[in-house]
Amino acid sequence: MLHSIRPMMNADLQQVCAIESACSASPWSRKQFELSLSDSKVIELDNHVVGFGILSSMLDQAELHNIAVHPDSQGMGLGAAILDYLLDHLAEQVRSIYLEVRLSNFRAIRLYQERGFAQVGERRDYYKTELGREDALLMCRQITTD
Repeated sequence: MLHSIRPMMNADLQQVCAIESACSASPWSRKQFELSLSDSKVIELDNHVVGFGILSSMLDQAELHNIAVHPDSQGMGLGAAILDYLLDHLAEQVRSIYLEVRLSNFRAIRLYQERGFAQVGERRDYYKTELGREDALLMCRQITTD
């Protein structure tokens, strides 16, 4: 299936919030997405939004704030596609990219490692879960200009 990636728009927010709710035990609010529109992309399959990525930069650093693909569309490489898109469009602008990821999110951790991210720290009890709290791994990818 052919996918496309484009800037997130207000018209996407209902679908984006539904994806976030399907993927996260502590989903972002609509307001959080509204405030992040300028830093956000969506990925579409057959003209339907199935995922998104939010990455912002300041000076020579960037942070991946949120990335998700609807569970029905996972396993097709769409998370990797939007991550690669975001990374490619920042590669010449920043020297490092940071993110936090749930300790239990093995698929995401593997994807980030495959893209050159390495663990640089841990945040205790960072994420809410149904049973309490969960730690986050802090990961970083250094960008080198050779």
